[in-house]
Amino acid sequence: MKLLLLTVFYLAGGALIISLYLRRRARLGREAAKVKDESERTGLNEPPSLHPVVDPTLCFGSGACVRACPESALGVVNGKATLINASACIGHGACAQACPVQALSLVFGTAKRGIDIPNVTPEYETNVAGVFIAGELGGMGLIRKTAEQGRQAMGAIRRRVGKHPAPLDVVIVGAGPAGISAGLSAIHHKLRYAIVEQEDSLGGAVYHYPRHKVAMTAPVKLDVIGTMRLGTEVQKEKLLAFWNDVLAKTGLTVRFNEQFEGLEPQADSTFKVRTSKATLHARTVLLALGRRGSPRKLDVPGEDSAKVVYRLIDPEQYAGQAVLVVGGGDSALEAAIALGEQAGGSVALSYRSDAFSRVKEKNRMKLSELQRSGRIRVLLSSTVKRIDANRVLVQTADGAEELPNDKVIVCAGGVLPTPLLQSIGIRFETKRGQA
Repeated sequence: MKLLLLTVFYLAGGALIISLYLRRRARLGREAAKVKDESERTGLNEPPSLHPVVDPTLCFGSGACVRACPESALGVVNGKATLINASACIGHGACAQACPVQALSLVFGTAKRGIDIPNVTPEYETNVAGVFIAGELGGMGLIRKTAEQGRQAMGAIRRRVGKHPAPLDVVIVGAGPAGISAGLSAIHHKLRYAIVEQEDSLGGAVYHYPRHKVAMTAPVKLDVIGTMRLGTEVQKEKLLAFWNDVLAKTGLTVRFNEQFEGLEPQADSTFKVRTSKATLHARTVLLALGRRGSPRKLDVPGEDSAKVVYRLIDPEQYAGQAVLVVGGGDSALEAAIALGEQAGGSVALSYRSDAFSRVKEKNRMKLSELQRSGRIRVLLSSTVKRIDANRVLVQTADGAEELPNDKVIVCAGGVLPTPLLQSIGIRFETKRGQA
């Protein structure tokens, strides 16, 4: 009798645990489906670059990939792992590593939205002899692998350079993970190098991640430094601090605020590399560009003023100032919201269309809240016509209006480098959900 009671007790306890597990699983599934529907409704479920696809014949919905994704880009819907917020995916691949049955693979593009990837050899050389590509531009989003590509590409360049008349062995374009790694390899191989970076900071796309975003999940091997081990989930700030420390310790030099504008092959197999500040003469070129491209500009009088910037770094530095944010995507709304939450000052948001479409619902709601409270003025169907020292001229549906202004933050996306590289002769292949 005692044994029977114990059996019934354990069976009841097991049934209760299973019931609670199934109820929780069903609830999480409904929540994930809701997020997926909202992302698709607002046009945010198209991945920007490298991202996972799930083989439904292998996936059994363990949720390991969901738990491994710091961006909450994945969820379990109808018993299968699914991309529910693809625009948040940064392609570090932690999900694929966590899957117990290898049901996830990383690919570029989708059937709806193809991504142009340059054709390169196993040594990362393009069809233009002497021009190499490594990193995000080549389709690789994983920091560990982009850094390794930069290192390997520089090894191939070292074998290539030989004797030549140019003062530089290589010009490296971009100071993101691939560019930094390539620069360290140039030091290691005693190559004459120059790194040009269009922004005023290291990190490339990582620099633009939201605060505290997990950027790296695996160790990275670097020449001169050795294996970089910062932990299993390295946040943006820690990674940027490490790279700045690398510059200080190794003497790696970067030409900041210098934009790549093109290159011209020379008869002696060298290259003249044109930047916004100089022409550099080198035997080879390594393009370690990101896919963000150059900031899209307004092309209006006064835009070259120091008061105009193309990203928001620290909202607190604008406290008490009159700021105009230009753009209609999530980055523009998030910048305006962050500024609107500061004490004092005034914030206006100018957008050329009559409605915000491809934005997260939480940003839309928060913006509306701040607009109702008078913290942000929203100017839809408006365009900036002129930027002066203390004001901005904006054309609205009701006519031209001058706004008092101290700073302008343009969040209008980027101009992809693909057309520039195609003009050089580099060939691309359009990937539609392919590795």
